[in-house]
Amino acid sequence: MTSKALILGKFWFKDSQSPAAPPSILLKMEFEEWFRQVQKPKYDCLLFDLDDTLYPLSSGLSASVLKNIKEYLVEKLGIEESKISDLCNLLYKNYGTTMAGLRAIGYDFDYDEYHAFVHGRLPYDNLKPDPILHSLLLSLPIRKVIFTNADKIHAVKVLDKLGLGDCFEGIICFETLNPIHEDIEFAGSNRLTGEIFDIIGHFSQPDGDSSTLPTTPVLCKPSESSIEMALKIANIDPLRTLFFEDSIRNIQSAKRLGLHTVLIGKSQRVKGADYAIESIHNLREAIPELWEGEKVAEINYPEVGIETYAIA
Repeated sequence: MTSKALILGKFWFKDSQSPAAPPSILLKMEFEEWFRQVQKPKYDCLLFDLDDTLYPLSSGLSASVLKNIKEYLVEKLGIEESKISDLCNLLYKNYGTTMAGLRAIGYDFDYDEYHAFVHGRLPYDNLKPDPILHSLLLSLPIRKVIFTNADKIHAVKVLDKLGLGDCFEGIICFETLNPIHEDIEFAGSNRLTGEIFDIIGHFSQPDGDSSTLPTTPVLCKPSESSIEMALKIANIDPLRTLFFEDSIRNIQSAKRLGLHTVLIGKSQRVKGADYAIESIHNLREAIPELWEGEKVAEINYPEVGIETYAIA
């Protein structure tokens, strides 16, 4: 009798070699395993910035943050009010955040006090629950993580106000990357005289450029080191991660490290952005493949158990 074979894709059994279970059942099981591998989604993590990404710039929080930072510089650090605007612009441009820049040029202060002053007085009531975004995020059966330069208290409060606390596995925040207040020998200050590096004067010189600026002990986006550290702590593979950000320079840093990127708040792509969408609410229309072929149950994270990643 001629031996028959059941063939489906790369899986097959001959009658004479059939195991105890019916070949059709085994074929079905092996085919399903093969199909799962073939259908493996392109991304296994969605990494989200927080401010001006999960809610619109029009909320007014960013404007209030800048106002509070300027007041902190005058009231707490004694910086002349006439220098504040130029100083803030230069620090933000060259260091990613004003705080990182202040530490670089020689100012020392308590991180918690700074965050309490800058974020503690924000108009959080401007943020309202977003059930549409909540449903959209929970419909994505992919790991989701927050990555923000802000402190944990601010991040949790924003997610709570938006009603998105159960949408994310964890939060990578300021404390994650800066678990201790490092007391280092500042490149930007003279410990003997107490002088502060004059960054305004530095850039007013014909040969003033960023290559000779003092370094900062603060890790934050857009520093590639901060992104690498965040990925390591949260065990995230950059090549299988989609990163959502409103900052072009943060997008570009992430792209250099191999992440796939989505620029939020813009309709036109820029260098480093794989996608550009006006609002996070347009995610399904802009990247429908995130939902294609998915038959896995929705992921639902406990709202009270948001993890803040820490260095072990």
